[in-house]
Amino acid sequence: MQHLGLGPSEILPEFLVPVLASFRRQFGEPAVVVRSPGRVNLIGEHTDYNQGFVLPAAVDRGIAMALKPRSDHRYVLHALDLGRRLEGDLRELGPHPLRWPNYLLGVLDQLQKAGYHLCGFELVYGGDLPMGAGMSSSAALECGLAFSLNEMFGLGLDRLTMAKLSQAAEHSFVGVKCGIMDQMASLLSQKDHVMMLDCQDLSCRYVPFHGPVKVFLCDTQVERALAESGYNQRRSQCEAGVALLQEYAPQVHSLRDVSLELLDAHRLEFDPTVYRRCRYVIEENLRVIAACEALESEDLAALGRLVNRSHQGLSQEYEVSCPELDVLAEAAAALPCVLGARMMGAGFGGCTINLVQASQEEAFVQGMAPAFAKIGKTPKIHACAPHCGTERLL
Repeated sequence: MQHLGLGPSEILPEFLVPVLASFRRQFGEPAVVVRSPGRVNLIGEHTDYNQGFVLPAAVDRGIAMALKPRSDHRYVLHALDLGRRLEGDLRELGPHPLRWPNYLLGVLDQLQKAGYHLCGFELVYGGDLPMGAGMSSSAALECGLAFSLNEMFGLGLDRLTMAKLSQAAEHSFVGVKCGIMDQMASLLSQKDHVMMLDCQDLSCRYVPFHGPVKVFLCDTQVERALAESGYNQRRSQCEAGVALLQEYAPQVHSLRDVSLELLDAHRLEFDPTVYRRCRYVIEENLRVIAACEALESEDLAALGRLVNRSHQGLSQEYEVSCPELDVLAEAAAALPCVLGARMMGAGFGGCTINLVQASQEEAFVQGMAPAFAKIGKTPKIHACAPHCGTERLL
């Protein structure tokens, strides 16, 4: 782990500067400073909670956290970018009516339920990770706090344990039954690689990703009002498909265990919508495997075709896209400089992920302007690159 001495502001990552300045004004010198990244997912959407395969990477955008311990049981949480502050007692934790604290409070709750002793602390966080863009700012918050407290209080947690704990925090305090992908990517990614993660046994291998292809996110700027309810509904539909197939194949525990042949053998017994959901997931798992093979053989054209097909499945079969996502993805896929494009994240808004030929960045930005005009939005495009997972800077 790399530890960087904090000196003059010019040597600091830009998004750290206001966090440190705010912390020093309020609390003095921090004891721990951590960077926790957002993530992109190259392919493999909505497969993680079905114990399938995903291909994510942490990125060079994230959240900075500065903390110091207190001598009592009080916590102070300051969300710098939101201009919000919350104080409370570690002995009286519960979900908060405001949304933003629950990602943090849930981690505190999970740590204490697991038997870890925490003292009070003061925290300031902020960053350059677009909120609501599908880059998993939630996992960055959860994992960043778990990692920071582990460092500050010497809890002895490994990264896998922190990922599982952060996932449980989102389930219990936020109410989103997320899979493990976001937390694993945030904590265990390697720079210049994507992570081929098996969500059934949590094993992973790292596939190089750099050089001739760049990652750009196009933000629809659509509020994802349906994302959580739609997410939980899709998860329930997949579970319904598994329950039906278990009557014929007891070895089936998730859609990961289901072949297309088994699914189609019982197609007439399925609700048509549940069938489409299940078929998408099974095919998406196959696309993830094929995408890794394409990367390893440097067949970027094949990778792009898989990414494009993933969007079609998400839009037409899993039905988690929206008109704005479809417009941006289809416009990007038609540009000569783009290898592939699809919606990314839970859906119903957020970003598209676009694989752009290196040195063609300007052509991509110019080429997307008419698509943004079509959806009535000012172009909002984020460049990002695969980066290492959560790290301590001080």
